[in-house]
Amino acid sequence: VQLQASGGGLVQPGESLRLSCAASRSIPSSALMAWYRQAPGKQRELVARITPGGTTDYADSVKGRFSISRDNAKKTVYLQMNSLKPEDTAVYSCYAYAGTGFWGQGTQVTVSS
Repeated sequence: VQLQASGGGLVQPGESLRLSCAASRSIPSSALMAWYRQAPGKQRELVARITPGGTTDYADSVKGRFSISRDNAKKTVYLQMNSLKPEDTAVYSCYAYAGTGFWGQGTQVTVSS
C-alpha cells in the first residue's frame, strides 16, 4: 500500500477528527499531497492540498474549519477537521502527486447526531 489513511469514524456535529495518511518509500517527500472526499451520490471533490514547502489550499466549504499539514520526515499528511457538519460525511482519500498520481484507500467519516 503506497498511501495508508487512518483516523475516520463516527462523530457528532461540532466535534473533531484528525485524519492521517502515511506514504510509502516509493512516494518521494517532494510530492504534492492532498485530501479528497466523496459523498454518496456526489462527485469526488478536493478538500485540501499542501505543497512540499507547506503552501496550502482549501475548498471553500471547509475553510476555517479544516487544516492540512505534513511531516516530510515521516512522509505523512494530516487533515485536522474541526466543527464537523453532517455535510462533511464522506469517504476521505489521500492523494500524492510526484510526476504521477497515487491514491490511497478511503477512510469513512460520518457526522451524525
